Amino acid sequence: MLDTPARRRVAPVAASVAAPSSGPARARTSGAWWVALPPALLMLALGLWGLERDGALWQDEAVSYDMATRTVPEIWRTLGTADAVHGLYYLLIHAVFEIWEPGVVPLRLPSVLAMCATAAGVAVIGRRLAGPRAGLLAGLLLPLLPIVQRYAQEGRSYALVTAFATWGTWLLLRRRWTAYAIVMLIACLLHEFAVLVVAAHGVTLWRTRRTRTLRADPDDPGERLLAVARALPYGWRIAACAVAAGLAPLAALSVTQSQQVDWIGFPSLPAFLMVVMIGVLAWLAPRDPALADVRELAVPVMALPTAVLAVVSVFDPLFVDRYVLAYAIGAALLLGAALDRHWTRALAAGVAAATVLTLVVNGPPLRTPESRKSDIREVASAVAALAKPGDGLLFTPNRRRVFTLAHPSELHTLKDVSLAARPRASDTLFGTELPPAEIRAAMLRTDRIVAVQDPRGEPVDPFPEERVKREVLAESFRLVEERVVDGVRVGLYVREGAR
Repeated sequence: MLDTPARRRVAPVAASVAAPSSGPARARTSGAWWVALPPALLMLALGLWGLERDGALWQDEAVSYDMATRTVPEIWRTLGTADAVHGLYYLLIHAVFEIWEPGVVPLRLPSVLAMCATAAGVAVIGRRLAGPRAGLLAGLLLPLLPIVQRYAQEGRSYALVTAFATWGTWLLLRRRWTAYAIVMLIACLLHEFAVLVVAAHGVTLWRTRRTRTLRADPDDPGERLLAVARALPYGWRIAACAVAAGLAPLAALSVTQSQQVDWIGFPSLPAFLMVVMIGVLAWLAPRDPALADVRELAVPVMALPTAVLAVVSVFDPLFVDRYVLAYAIGAALLLGAALDRHWTRALAAGVAAATVLTLVVNGPPLRTPESRKSDIREVASAVAALAKPGDGLLFTPNRRRVFTLAHPSELHTLKDVSLAARPRASDTLFGTELPPAEIRAAMLRTDRIVAVQDPRGEPVDPFPEERVKREVLAESFRLVEERVVDGVRVGLYVREGAR
């Protein structure tokens, strides 16, 4: 092996993915538990802190809860029409509910445990690349990130995706290609955007092995691509192809359900600033040769999925921060290695003070019902406060019927004027609706309607059923009172000419 400075900078990462672990490496790995255990315990404590949030569920969690309480055949039939991208997660939570009575804690506990595994994985990855203290710091920093604490306490798939991506990264370093393919395929089946982490791994491998790339004709793009491919380990290429092949059926099915993400608008200012911040951090990542190994791995994982989704969203809005939550892995590794490299007593005191401040300022608010948008209990209460028995109830768009899934008792006295069949009976997420003409007739037969609507400014659904709801409300009803609850508009409409 050449002993040039450039070679030394990439050698540890390249060696990690170029050869199987030796006996000494296995011995080092077996002693890593003391680095992994403290971060996992810290994440467990932060994850269990305020886990129930007074029993509040936000709308996506309500979907998880409802789907997990259905039978396996019902889940399977529903996935054929909607939410196939979360199918594996729903089946997992269904299994949890079979073992443990359905509730908020069993719904969220898998996410807590997944983030514990993530923190432990980040610690052992950091230990392998930059040493024990760097790994310990990276693992301890991960649970302190507010976004990690948030999704560790949500009944959705994102914490599990992050855990599998983390341990897939560990297997990448160990050159365990079969296990890597299995773990990353599970991550992708939990949420298909995890395939961007596989692409980030490819960037890491290419950068750390590019010295072996064959010379290519700079004027021949095909030859350049072939040269890049040859620089990637054969085992990773096979594993990546296996992941792509295993994901393809789910991807093909989810494309037919793309209307489910029509609610996503152009990235908001906070989302845009997050993308910019990640790019700046990646660009300013320490150039110290001692940190080069961490940088080669962490920067692609942190920046590439986020950047790709942000660029795609310019043409087809898809960017939501939780879809690329794996960026937290890269951020924690970079921060841990940088702190270790420049560790002093003053820095240690500053980190401790920042940790306490973060937990005091961000910890309690993250664990209140108000910390999540669209608390279904609050929305149902707002509907009940405006309505009288016998009033009509209208959800526009249809997905707003999610507020009937977990707390429907307050709405039983109201007539859902556009509903043809309830969610579970129709094997759908939100039920099936009447044809547009029948929706119009049902609305015009009703004197008072309580409408649950999207916030103003969000993209409107283009479907005929949704258009007729908006038209009839605008033409034949007047708004008497409106309440905004967690970003959801709940309005009482009275038909013109009615008492």
